[in-house]
Amino acid sequence: MADGPNVLIIMADQLRADAMGCYGNDLCRTPNLDALASGGVVMENCYTPNPICVPARASLTTGNYPHRATGGKGNSGRIRDDQLKLAEHFAAGGYRTYACGKLHYVPYSPPDQPRLTHGFQVWDSCESGRAVQQYDPSGGRCGIEDYHDYLADVGWPGYSRAHGVGNNDVRPCPSPLPAEHHVDRWVADRAIDRLCEHMRKHADEPFLMFCGFPKPHSPYDPPAEYARLYDPRQIPPPAGDESLLDEKNPFLQLTRITHAQDSLSPAARQVIKAYYYATITHQDEQVGRVLKALEAAGVAGNTIVVYTADHGDLMGDFGAYFKCNFLDGSARVPLIIRGPNVPAGERRSQLAGLQDLLPTLASMTGRELDRQVDGLDLSAAMYDAGAHTRELFYAHCHDDPRQSAMITDGRWKYCYAQWGGVEELYDLCEDPSEVRNLAMDRQSAARDRLGEWRERLIAEARRWDDTGLIDDDGELVRSPLDRDAISAKPVGGMGWRWF
Repeated sequence: MADGPNVLIIMADQLRADAMGCYGNDLCRTPNLDALASGGVVMENCYTPNPICVPARASLTTGNYPHRATGGKGNSGRIRDDQLKLAEHFAAGGYRTYACGKLHYVPYSPPDQPRLTHGFQVWDSCESGRAVQQYDPSGGRCGIEDYHDYLADVGWPGYSRAHGVGNNDVRPCPSPLPAEHHVDRWVADRAIDRLCEHMRKHADEPFLMFCGFPKPHSPYDPPAEYARLYDPRQIPPPAGDESLLDEKNPFLQLTRITHAQDSLSPAARQVIKAYYYATITHQDEQVGRVLKALEAAGVAGNTIVVYTADHGDLMGDFGAYFKCNFLDGSARVPLIIRGPNVPAGERRSQLAGLQDLLPTLASMTGRELDRQVDGLDLSAAMYDAGAHTRELFYAHCHDDPRQSAMITDGRWKYCYAQWGGVEELYDLCEDPSEVRNLAMDRQSAARDRLGEWRERLIAEARRWDDTGLIDDDGELVRSPLDRDAISAKPVGGMGWRWF
């Protein structure tokens, strides 16, 4: 019979680190997450290896960069069968494995066929309507997404999207659902029910549970009473404005047009951010409920709890929203770890990434991996603030012809976008909001530093065998950019769905 600590991984979707109290936000209320942080270790410089949902989650699952895990760097791709996988690894080690909420493993299985779970023995599914849209757009069939079926069972069929706002639409709108049926509440309910079931039937076995909250990913639709929590007039304005986008990855400008972000009024931007905070506060309460259930079950002291996110959201910075870029609002994510013997109330400045979770949890539970992965074991850093992890963190996004990549040492950050050959260089100590792109500085000292960081990025890309960004001459590849084509593109791709 297996023994060892239980593991609870709680993942938010599209949550930027600085939206939480324990990461310095004085307005957004996250008391339960702040309490979790005070009982464990906060990794202050955690980045996603890819600021898009599917590849980020593939990295967390496998410990490897997305191009190794799925073969691509975009928002698609099945995790390869030859990859080590989180749930499979722990199931093989005697753990019961549960997933509640959003996994975002693709492709979605057709109705009446086994779901793709990569080792999770039980999955209460919610994919924000993606699987329903694929296989039954009318929404009348059961068995595709469990949350969709739940709403029908409780008399609210299809009302998760009755406001008409889609997954990738920034227009804010309160949910028409009562708070007790909101999606993040349902995920917490399922996690609590699975925990209770486990304690009744398998209390002598350890568990690995993944609690995947779909929020605060758009639509920004908190329950109505939560939508009133924050006065939009009191929300701090975003960093920068759209006039600075010419100095940044042109994908930001494209998304502003294709998703009609350029038509938002200043007041609308304030409301969007207020609703974003409201969904976070609502999620915080659900996290608190799950943590209280651990206490009630008597297993909190023997459970490793991880809280993180797949990527962030620019939330109006530079007039843009969403992810797919390496500005901190998009690429920096929270990482809190609490568990047996983990120091309480500690903060760490070492560079960390989602690919580090698998090797770290394997080490903390004594289930060592049978092969090397790209991620690092962070357990030494949790116990020792001076422990070495990595000098540089590398991340990438998108496939040819719009590849992009980032490298940072925690102070300096260099980003490159193939589309247009745009370079960005930031001093995160002097300019934490990344308003001033030093790559545009014509002074010789800045040019020398830019060249140094360009070569570092090329070296890291080679190290991780991400060579699609490098041409035959060893230089970064460049695709032409037609800014007129960006500005003329019609509105589309809003992602509207009924379910």
